[in-house]
Amino acid sequence: MTKSDDRTTKGGYLSGQLLLATPSMQDNRFARTVIYMCAHNSDGAMGLVINRLAGAVTFPDLLQQLGIDPPKSSPETRIHFGGPVESGRGFVLHSDEYRHESTLEVDGQIALTATVDILQDIAEGRGPRRSLLALGYAGWKPGQLDTEIHSNGWLHVAPDEDLIFDADLDGKWDRAIAKLGFDPSLLSGEVGHA
Repeated sequence: MTKSDDRTTKGGYLSGQLLLATPSMQDNRFARTVIYMCAHNSDGAMGLVINRLAGAVTFPDLLQQLGIDPPKSSPETRIHFGGPVESGRGFVLHSDEYRHESTLEVDGQIALTATVDILQDIAEGRGPRRSLLALGYAGWKPGQLDTEIHSNGWLHVAPDEDLIFDADLDGKWDRAIAKLGFDPSLLSGEVGHA
């Protein structure tokens, strides 16, 4: 069961959509997660968890580790747990007005950049209008995500920029689920049973 807006799935793929863990999600790493899908095609899928923070790492600490001078003052940049794959690798999900040669446009409104340059630009106040910094990502082999969706592990819904970048992490899953227009507690956890 899904709901979408003008940015609907293309060819059954979910790039640019929000993936929502169902209430029956068995994997504790993903319980009540909201994942922005950066890529989904016949080669597999990749997304970033947008409603969990990554441990005690701070933005100034990360900049220092990368040899970038931390700004003397700047808005708080929180570091998110993007997923369990390559947890030392950083990604910045951002509004699409910011462009770098390595920027991946996801859906015409949201883009992804995974270079140190964007961190430098954010530190210097030249970064994107809105951004979310994540370490690691969620990844699926070809067909794996489709199988998990058919096994009632995930739902999907069209995103909106406020939901993606909002600082209220605890409320994101509830707000995203509410976009579906039904009570998720009514979902069956068994495959093939509604």
